[in-house]
Amino acid sequence: MSENQNLLAEQRRALILDEVRRRGGVRVNELTRRLNVSDMTVRRDLDALARQGVIEKVHGGAVPVVEASTHEPGFEAKSALELTAKEDIARVAAGMAVPGSAIALSGGTTTYALAQQLLDVPDLTVVTNSVRVADVFHSAQRPGAAGGARTGAATVVLTGGVRTPSDSLVGPVADQAIASLHFDVLFLGVHGISVEAGLSTPNLAEAETNRRFVQSARRVVVVADHTKWGTVGLSSFAALEQVDTFVTDAGLSAAAREEIEEHLPGLLVAGRITDDAS
Repeated sequence: MSENQNLLAEQRRALILDEVRRRGGVRVNELTRRLNVSDMTVRRDLDALARQGVIEKVHGGAVPVVEASTHEPGFEAKSALELTAKEDIARVAAGMAVPGSAIALSGGTTTYALAQQLLDVPDLTVVTNSVRVADVFHSAQRPGAAGGARTGAATVVLTGGVRTPSDSLVGPVADQAIASLHFDVLFLGVHGISVEAGLSTPNLAEAETNRRFVQSARRVVVVADHTKWGTVGLSSFAALEQVDTFVTDAGLSAAAREEIEEHLPGLLVAGRITDDAS
């Protein structure tokens, strides 16, 4: 981590969280030296990360929270993490959406960021099981929206289903709707991705809905930040070999990039790769 007094709180906390996860723990005095900020600033950052449930404060520092494979964070908790990475990923992934095509967006905070980038792609047909994603498009089409309704705005189909903590709709209703459709591209957010477990989620019903999404897509694009690599949820729903392209951020290590490239035909890294990710 490079020293920089002007780092935004969001950037500092992302760096701290990455350091905690990579090293298995950090001390406050180490962070003050590396980030060139005060002891009080570091402690505030640790307090904020602890409230989000991603670290556990211990005497003199912090350690990562070991989550159960069934733990499913809510949308608000996840949306506060890796914001810059998600925006970088969304910009790259949006370039893969062809005007006039039929695409699917699964639930998740990264697909939510992607939806905002897709507003200017004309004449899309968007199928989603995410209440949040659907609202991005619906808000842009309302007559009262800034600048008025967009020309060539997307046609949005929101599946029915039972709502999860991450604001996705899952279950038999969603599964049946998705199974009857065919998408040019599926943009898929994931809880975890690894060589052994493939794509996984802590929610059994969501696993089945995501499985239907994958089966209905001609091309599968996973959009996930580097912290998802190596994470394993309760239920796997697709093998790594079923993914055509993995779009992630520059925080992914060089070793992980090499491992992914051995199993996937396409890996796109958004943002500038630094020495810390090499």
